[in-house]
Amino acid sequence: MASEEGSLRALESLMTEFFHSCTTNDRKREIEELLNSFAGQPGSWRHCLYFLSNSRNEYVMMYSLTVFENLVNKMWVGVASGDKAELRSCLPKLLLSQHALLPFFIRNKLCKVIVDIGRQDWPMFYHDFFSNTLQLVQSPSLAPLGLVLLKMTSEELVCPREDLSVARKEELKKLLLDQIPTVLNLLTGILETVWDKHSVAVTTPPPSPTSRESGILAGDSTPMVLEAESGALCLLALECLAHLFSWIPLSSSITPSLLASIFHFARFGCQQPLKTKPLPTSNGDSGPGSLPANGGGHGRAGQMVGHAERARLGVMAMNCINELMCKNCVPVDFEEFLLRMFQQTFYLLQRLTNTHSHSNTHTVKSRLQELDESYVEKFTDFLRLFVSVHLRRIESNAQFPLVEFLALLFKYTFNQPNHEGYLACLDIWSIFLDYLTTKIRSRLADSDSVINRYKDALVLLLREVLNRIQFRLNQSQLEELDDETLDDDQQTEWQRYLRQSLEVVARVMELLPSQTFSVLFPVLQEDLDIYLGLQQFIVRSGTSRRLNITAEADCRKLHCALRDLSSLLQAVGRLAEFFTGDVFSARFNDALAIVQRLVEVSCYGSQISLYDVEMAVPSVLKPDLIDVHAQSLAALQAYSHWLAQFCSEVQRQQDQTQFVDLIRSSMAATTPLINAKVPEKLLLSACHLLVSMATTVRPVFLVSLPAAQNIFNLITENHNHRLPQEAHVLVCRALSNMLLLPWPSLPEAEQQWQSRSANHTRLLSSLTQQYRLLPRPPSHHPNSKAVIQQTLCVLKDLVDSISGEATKSRQICYHSLQESVQVTLALFPLFIQQPDVTDEMLSFFLTLFQALRVQMGVAFTEQIIQTFLSMFTREQLAVSILQEGSSGSKAVEKFLKILQVVVQEPGQTFKPLLPSILSLCLDQVYPIVAERSCPDVKAEMFELLFQILHQNWRFFFKSSVLSSVQRSGAEELMENQAQFITAMQAFGQSFLQPDIHIFKQNLSYLEVLNTKHKLYHRKLFRNTMLFHFINVLLQVLLHKSHDLLQDDITLALYNMAAVDFPAFYSSFLPEFLNGCQGLDPHQRTTLARNFTPERDLPSFSQGVYRIVNDLRFYRLCNGSLPAGTLKL
Repeated sequence: MASEEGSLRALESLMTEFFHSCTTNDRKREIEELLNSFAGQPGSWRHCLYFLSNSRNEYVMMYSLTVFENLVNKMWVGVASGDKAELRSCLPKLLLSQHALLPFFIRNKLCKVIVDIGRQDWPMFYHDFFSNTLQLVQSPSLAPLGLVLLKMTSEELVCPREDLSVARKEELKKLLLDQIPTVLNLLTGILETVWDKHSVAVTTPPPSPTSRESGILAGDSTPMVLEAESGALCLLALECLAHLFSWIPLSSSITPSLLASIFHFARFGCQQPLKTKPLPTSNGDSGPGSLPANGGGHGRAGQMVGHAERARLGVMAMNCINELMCKNCVPVDFEEFLLRMFQQTFYLLQRLTNTHSHSNTHTVKSRLQELDESYVEKFTDFLRLFVSVHLRRIESNAQFPLVEFLALLFKYTFNQPNHEGYLACLDIWSIFLDYLTTKIRSRLADSDSVINRYKDALVLLLREVLNRIQFRLNQSQLEELDDETLDDDQQTEWQRYLRQSLEVVARVMELLPSQTFSVLFPVLQEDLDIYLGLQQFIVRSGTSRRLNITAEADCRKLHCALRDLSSLLQAVGRLAEFFTGDVFSARFNDALAIVQRLVEVSCYGSQISLYDVEMAVPSVLKPDLIDVHAQSLAALQAYSHWLAQFCSEVQRQQDQTQFVDLIRSSMAATTPLINAKVPEKLLLSACHLLVSMATTVRPVFLVSLPAAQNIFNLITENHNHRLPQEAHVLVCRALSNMLLLPWPSLPEAEQQWQSRSANHTRLLSSLTQQYRLLPRPPSHHPNSKAVIQQTLCVLKDLVDSISGEATKSRQICYHSLQESVQVTLALFPLFIQQPDVTDEMLSFFLTLFQALRVQMGVAFTEQIIQTFLSMFTREQLAVSILQEGSSGSKAVEKFLKILQVVVQEPGQTFKPLLPSILSLCLDQVYPIVAERSCPDVKAEMFELLFQILHQNWRFFFKSSVLSSVQRSGAEELMENQAQFITAMQAFGQSFLQPDIHIFKQNLSYLEVLNTKHKLYHRKLFRNTMLFHFINVLLQVLLHKSHDLLQDDITLALYNMAAVDFPAFYSSFLPEFLNGCQGLDPHQRTTLARNFTPERDLPSFSQGVYRIVNDLRFYRLCNGSLPAGTLKL
């Protein structure tokens, strides 16, 4: 390049070519290599300084600044001191002379480079860095530029990246904290000056929160107009404050006047759009980016900010307030400050919910609707922080009127312009109700006075929340909610809305049970009357039935009533928990009334089967009718625990009529629905209710009821009209549990186990008949696979449902299952090449092992395991595992889970199998998965390895009681040493791989083994493995590959080092540092010296953080030095 001018033209040409749409990727790579080569030349920054000063090409300016940025952040140590001084002088001058002409992103990049230099050199070599910034902030014309630099300084110096040592990071934070009082005073001055200049009304301080005067709200002092330049300046000042507040502690530097200024600007968010004729604006000057970013130079003098810009000021002010609010650590002398904040907020809340007319509340909603959405979100965030973090501090303060605050919050909540805002406010009420519940539990003596203080507010809240879920009151709004698309929690938008609303109802119920009941029941009754009256509108014609409601208004009214009834039935079900336990007797009559009503509704629905009736708008009304019927059954199921307690109570009484009638009627409502022709939603509700009756309530007479007998006959005899699989499994579970589960409150002698066992055997014999009679080999039978999968699915569910029950239940279950288990074991080898069937069989065996291994006995268990071990050859395992996510891979996971159950069995029962299991794990599975991802199989394999070590420690370490007592340094007795070493190597190898879940799991396994068995202290581990593990974990921290696990890794390092701290500090650390590339001897010595030999966890953790950070920093510095640099 002949001259700098020629170089500039060449660079401009290259950059234009690079970004041209016609340039090929190959040519772009060539240009990129040229540019990188130029940037890497010594002194290239001088050319860039010329380019930056003399070019208006944005690509060239950006490239030049990137060269500077790279120089400062990666090569600064190797730059000559004279060159550094020149850069510290030239770049700020360039910024001052050009800032008004530069595009904002170029200006910001240049500011960033200057701040980066300050981060490296201030105050020692760049003593006027911060004072220059403060001078700019105080200069009327350059204040915006100063604020940009100030915010960047806060961002870059407080949270720097890896290019600084820990000592330098701590020094910078301390230096900045010393400057904070000055900075906050300057920012306060800017905000106050602008406010005083533009306030057009008489400034009035915020009223006392207890003030009922609304006049102050009508004529407040918020400037209705604000010059664009002043608006931009205040926005930058508020952005600065928001970042500063994110890290500075609460202190006296945050003065009342600063707080008042921030709240002044928060009022901008409360302003509605001006209805006057808008002022003329420059061409195209609109949208969120229209505030002049460079301060002056853009836009006409005197131009006013619009509504969007005022809203942005309000949002940023609320950002500042929320940064202060989320600090939970509040000094005692700061409580007064908090009170002042809440009084200001109270005033804002009054403004947000105030209307200038005394008409209905819709005007509040329309007012909120006109405000900026972000502002309303920020304000809601503030209210959440206030209630969750600070309410306990402020509630007892007589100067803060909490009940009035709740009244305003109520108004704010129920006038939210959208559903998301409303649900966010409901969250705040939930937090408040939780706080109140906790407070009452801790102050039982005066709980009544606490409740009475808030009773009216809570009843009002309850009524309004119930109103908000009712279609007859809010149809148009509720119809907007999507009731089809499922979110990540497997619920629709409507279901989420309803669930959150019902959670609030439940929390109020916990505090005010009788009031909640008296509010909810009449509303429910109103919709029930409509539903129960539908029978009179059913008209028969021949064999068909028709619902004679056809008028559009009547159909709409019925639709709303049915949707509301469905929601209220869910509400009634959600409240079931508040009628059981200690309050059973006290609230018995209310609960009985509810359950009787639910039984009546369920019976009515099943008798007239409205889902089978023809109607005017079937696409709308039929789903409504099905849903009401299903919800009535689901609500009744929710009261199964109450029915179980009722069952226990009536066992002690002579008169059981009431209870028997409830159960008989419930079964009469349920059993007609267990039919393949019934809509699936309704069928599944009935099946779940039947399961609850058999499993939770367990009445003695249930199995002898005609309704129950009908179900037995349906399942055991009617194979042609089989239920859908899910329903079939549920019904089988219910029938099995009726026969297997002990009846409550009855002695063993009265349990009738003999007849129940015989009946259960007959039931299972019928359910498995096709399965047991499958021809072998079964491949000749076309339906064999379906029979196997369906039967095993049922059997697995039956076993799983009694896994936690008494021994007798499990004995009977296994007795009935025995033949089917034998058949499954015989079929297993025949299906080893069909992974989907193998997976189903292993799922069944896994459930058997988890629930019935004692009943199965040792000999048969061994036979099963040996069969599996012989079938899962290395070749078979490789085929299965390598098809990741396939049925084969899942089958191997299940097999490993079965082995986990076996090795966890206490005692010597299955110890003879350990060598085979270890061999499978280490010699067959591990070599296949070691270098591949296979996360699922790998996770199960390491879980198995861990359980072998944890549950069978003495298989490896034969420490006797005597040697444990003596502990005289005698040799540890060890067996199976080779397998132990291989297992540890497998764990160590997993820490070198990228899978973070396996890493976390295995690290926790090692920690458990150390806690329970002193793994790290064992002689073999201590002498041959300990320092290898420490080295690997430190390298992981250095490479930042698993940064999410930083705390877990540091804790493990501490526990390993704690085995022998002196050896760690004197032997391992120097050895580790000597092995680290890219360091000189002096740096190694400094790193070792800075890791102080402390023995407590916090100090050790700090030492680990320091050595890792500083080691990276030294490597960065050394890598940036020019070749041949002499290191002293």
